[in-house]
Amino acid sequence: MASFGYQDTPIIPGTNWHVHDGARPQPRVIKPTNLGEIAPVTPPSDAVVLFDGKHLSEWESVKTGGPAGWKLEGDYMEVVAKTGNIRTKRKFGDIQLHVEWAAPAKVESESQGRGNSGVFLMGLYEIQVLDCYQNLTYPDGTTGAMYGQYPPLVNACCPPGKWHVYDVIWKAPRFEGGKLASPAFITVIHNGVAIHHHVELQGPTQHKILATKEPHDAAGPIILQDHGNPVRFRNIWVREMKGYDQG
Repeated sequence: MASFGYQDTPIIPGTNWHVHDGARPQPRVIKPTNLGEIAPVTPPSDAVVLFDGKHLSEWESVKTGGPAGWKLEGDYMEVVAKTGNIRTKRKFGDIQLHVEWAAPAKVESESQGRGNSGVFLMGLYEIQVLDCYQNLTYPDGTTGAMYGQYPPLVNACCPPGKWHVYDVIWKAPRFEGGKLASPAFITVIHNGVAIHHHVELQGPTQHKILATKEPHDAAGPIILQDHGNPVRFRNIWVREMKGYDQG
């Protein structure tokens, strides 16, 4: 029995595992191609650039609605503990998202205490950010997990302090008449490796409880999480995904 995780939480529908079950099989560890030695990727010409290292004007504090309180240094921003989550001022539905992030080079703590943050799509659906290089935690909370629902197919982490890349294709859920008409789907590429492929989300991600399917707005902000660790982010951009005949 694993020493981390929970066994007193609900069973995730369609699985034999509790939410955050430490006994769930761990993702297979692989060696990604870049091992964190990457240059920032140039955004395509139709991208909305959310952070280019120069300013935080596209972001605001979730806690206060005022300016984002994170540190801006070099070409990255860094979580400042207790300042709270930050979110984009713009709201998005279907998108392609590019995010680069790095956990602290100095290893402190373990499991969920090591380089913890998160990227929330529409402010509700979390792709876990965590340093799981030679660091075990409950599988549905490991690096790249759709938190509380799906572990990544593999662990493609690079060493602490190195830059990770998430490339995401997101199809937002649709609601009609107050009911779910079409669920959310996500594909995630972590460090060049597919870790989720067109996965159907069960609803907004949650801690220790099951997802719900209650309706929400058709668009929402991207949120980056302050979990108390000095995680860094850089080179964040999105492309809004439109239909084939919508230009």
